[in-house]
Amino acid sequence: MNKVFARTLESITQKLTGQHLKYGASSYAFLFTPILAITLFTGAMGLILWTLNYQDKNQQQYTLYRESAYAKQRILLGFSSNEDTLLELSREISNSVNQMRSPDSFLKRSTTLIQDSPEILHLRWIDRDKKSLWTVPVASGHNEWYDRQKIKAPLDEELSSIFVEAAETNKAVYSKVIYLDFPENDKLRVDREYVFWHVTPIIQTGRVIGGIAVLYSAKKILQHMVPSELNGLYRFVLLDGSGKELVASNPKKTGSRSIEHQITLDKTPSQLNLHISTYPPPTNLTYRTLLWLVVGLSTFVLWSLWSVWKQNIKRYSIQRDLQTETNFRRAMEESMTIGMRAHDMNGVITYVNPAFCDMTGWTKEELIGMAPPFAFWPKELQPELIKKMSLALTGNAPRTGLEAILEKKNGTRINTRTFVSPLIDEKGVQNGWISSIVDISEPIKIRQQLALAQERFTTVLESLDASVSVISLQSGELLFANKYYRENFGSNTKIHLDLAGHEIEPSDIGALDDDNIDGFAGLPAYELTPGQSDFREVLISENNHWYEVRRRYISWVDGHLAQLIVATNITARKTAEEEARQQEEKMQFSSRLTTMGEMASSLAHELNQPLAAISNYCTGIATRLKSQQNLDIEKDILPAIEKATNQAHRAGTIIQRIRGFVKRSQPQSKVTDIYSIIEDSVGLAEIEAQRYGVQLSVTYNDTIPSLFLDPILIQQVLVNLLKNAIDAIKGNDNKNAYNRVIQIKTDIDYSHQPAMVRIKVIDQGPGIPEDTLERLYEPFFSTKQDGMGMGLNICRSIIESHHGRLWAQNNRNEKDEPIPGCTFTILLPLDK
Repeated sequence: MNKVFARTLESITQKLTGQHLKYGASSYAFLFTPILAITLFTGAMGLILWTLNYQDKNQQQYTLYRESAYAKQRILLGFSSNEDTLLELSREISNSVNQMRSPDSFLKRSTTLIQDSPEILHLRWIDRDKKSLWTVPVASGHNEWYDRQKIKAPLDEELSSIFVEAAETNKAVYSKVIYLDFPENDKLRVDREYVFWHVTPIIQTGRVIGGIAVLYSAKKILQHMVPSELNGLYRFVLLDGSGKELVASNPKKTGSRSIEHQITLDKTPSQLNLHISTYPPPTNLTYRTLLWLVVGLSTFVLWSLWSVWKQNIKRYSIQRDLQTETNFRRAMEESMTIGMRAHDMNGVITYVNPAFCDMTGWTKEELIGMAPPFAFWPKELQPELIKKMSLALTGNAPRTGLEAILEKKNGTRINTRTFVSPLIDEKGVQNGWISSIVDISEPIKIRQQLALAQERFTTVLESLDASVSVISLQSGELLFANKYYRENFGSNTKIHLDLAGHEIEPSDIGALDDDNIDGFAGLPAYELTPGQSDFREVLISENNHWYEVRRRYISWVDGHLAQLIVATNITARKTAEEEARQQEEKMQFSSRLTTMGEMASSLAHELNQPLAAISNYCTGIATRLKSQQNLDIEKDILPAIEKATNQAHRAGTIIQRIRGFVKRSQPQSKVTDIYSIIEDSVGLAEIEAQRYGVQLSVTYNDTIPSLFLDPILIQQVLVNLLKNAIDAIKGNDNKNAYNRVIQIKTDIDYSHQPAMVRIKVIDQGPGIPEDTLERLYEPFFSTKQDGMGMGLNICRSIIESHHGRLWAQNNRNEKDEPIPGCTFTILLPLDK
């Protein structure tokens, strides 16, 4: 009921909002006209101001480009004039033989050139060996600025370089810009920090006899070659090819709003660029006045509009309230999903809403004026419904409502719940009844479906061939037990606690139930009831059966924590596993006996040698004792007895190893030294190896700690692998001793995490075909004609039971090329 009413109220609110917005849009549309006007006015004025500003900037940019071209022209014209003067001097020198002896004319014209061109700091006449003949201004001593130690070296070095270039090309050449390291407080630093050479070769009869070199100052180029009327308007900067600033006409930088332009000086040193930027123009008073005038007028108009709008809000407030009330009543009528109908005091219908019309299938005109019994009442239920109607009209209807069945016009029936309230007019007098009718067909259908689902679920649980039980962790009560549990364990909680491993004791449950307090109250349910159940196998002593138990904590229907256990009888499976284990032990024992049987002849031969030696020693001792000679016991008798004793120990060791290998006992893992297992395995296999001329080589690359394993089973694996390696080599026709060696290498493999002990058995036999490697461990598959095909299968089972690995691969060299032989690798876990 609450949810239906909430949906109805939400629908009413949406309709009211929509109608109010519609009304507001139509009522206040005229307010947007002045807003649009002021917006267009402000936009137009802003566009005009922007256009004026844009044109002003374009004019400034055009002027900047024009002045830049003019400045570049003046600079290049100055360079050309200087080049012409220097060329005339070089021709005058080359055409006059006496210039060297009386250089008055040269000095006079050079002095005039430097006076007319302040950008030239220094002029020098040099011979073909780059020695200075004359300098202008004439040097007055040895303390000239260009003779300083830090200045002279870069100047002379660059001059020598470009003189060579000028002599090769027979043309005037500019050098690159030279940085001169003057002290910070030196006054000459400003004009002479960045300079460059210009060399004009002196050519006489087709060969260079010297040159005229002038030194330009980058700073003075900007001061004297750029027109003075432009220096006050713009900031000129000389840049090198990388964009580094060399000198500037004004140390003060321009602002972010300045216009900039950059041009390249063609005849100057490599990529010398002239960067020109404008200074901010003076404040445009007219532009700012117009701007503030527009802003002020716009603000005034907006304030006027705001005042008008506030007055209109007050004027239409009452009309809006009336419209809202009307919309609310209309929205209630049209939007409610609950059927509403009104009756007069006699039960005649005086009002219905659209929801009730949809509920019955009758129109509003057909329903209004209808008296009981109504047409939407089923005929067979009309007597009962008339009684309920009479009860409601007397004001005795229950607060929980009256359930009834209504029949639609198309014959469909629905379940409803009706709530009746008195209808009071504006004078406080009751003039009828108002009924709210809720369609409850869907909730009834859901309850029926839930009941059917619960019945099906209960049937499934009762039919399970497994025990299902739930116990309360608050009271210890058995909340649910299926048929299997009840038939096998009864209705008590003892077996449930046994299956749970007594994780919760009855005393703990009693403590939780003290004073009826939930011991897990306040804890989040998702933390107490994990998504996955644990697994265990439990033996119940009452019936001596094994059960596979899965348990988890769940939130019971009352919100308290409970424990769910599903137990499946696995006694048959456990019995089969035990029988399989016993058969596996028998197979392992049989495999060891078979291995000893295959090695019987070699063992007999090996035992025959010490026994024959003992017989010979004993016969010799008896013969000497019978000879009645004077015998020295320590020299003649004791050595023979000691040798016989050693041979007996040798035979005893062989027999002890054989007895320990074939001894039938239960598998028993213990902490064992791997060295002793390998030593005993090699001792047994060495008897067979010596018979066929095969050597066994044992290598330990690491210190191996003791391992937790079954020594007899691991020894069985090693003996089997060694015997297979001997069988692979004994048929090899190659008698080379290197090719008849079996290597047993032991180390620790750190490539696995955690690290594992690695044992390799490497032979030099023919190897194993690639298509056979995958089938080596299949039962009853063998590469030997008389093999049973169970040895390697049992070996792999033994290694895997120790949580290790066993595999084989053919030998390869460092270049990954196949070589004779095969390697069996065993990995066993280290005992932590």
